[in-house]
Amino acid sequence: MCGRYTLLADELEILQEFDINQPIEGYHQSYNIAPGQKVLAVIHDGKGKRAGYLRWGLVPSWANDEKIGYKMINARSETAHEKPSFKRLMSRKRCLVIADSFYEWKREGKEKHPKRIQLKDRKLFAFAGLWDKWSQGEGDLFTCTILTKEANSFMQEIHHRMPIILPKSKEDDWLTPNQLDPTEAYQFLQTVEEEDLSAYNVAPYVNAAKNNDETCIAPLA
Repeated sequence: MCGRYTLLADELEILQEFDINQPIEGYHQSYNIAPGQKVLAVIHDGKGKRAGYLRWGLVPSWANDEKIGYKMINARSETAHEKPSFKRLMSRKRCLVIADSFYEWKREGKEKHPKRIQLKDRKLFAFAGLWDKWSQGEGDLFTCTILTKEANSFMQEIHHRMPIILPKSKEDDWLTPNQLDPTEAYQFLQTVEEEDLSAYNVAPYVNAAKNNDETCIAPLA
């Protein structure tokens, strides 16, 4: 799964890396991004790419209660094209969720130890995501979920699931609206190339979402 991650890049780095032409309103760095928070994402509005904030935890447009979002921070890529909550989004509302590392907890006996995981050859990258708009009461709520898959050989030592990190060459293909039907989107995700990862231990300090400073990423001695 993916339950915490970081984004420490400067705004200009992000604009250049993802070919965004407009400033990111309210951009801020974070050492400990958690479900329920606003996360930086890129969507295609039919005319071009734009970056902005979505709340992490998908609330489908048809949901009766926005609290469902806390149960939908991740979506299994193997079944998303079949599930009512995600099927329509796989075709029409795909997004990039921007990050530069993520955390995962490795179980050792009765304890879990956090690790920070990065790409070896790239600083910034994008998780494959889905988004939706929920309209009830006052205003609209824009939310997202991160797609996951079975862990690769590197991640298997840490956790049995992992977020889908899109290769740079596949980011625009994922974003382009209505180019893929749900089954094609599923097939696309199953064939994306994997990139080399690295990991190091960090302190349990990161376990608390309220903690958001350099201590979160400090290597554990």
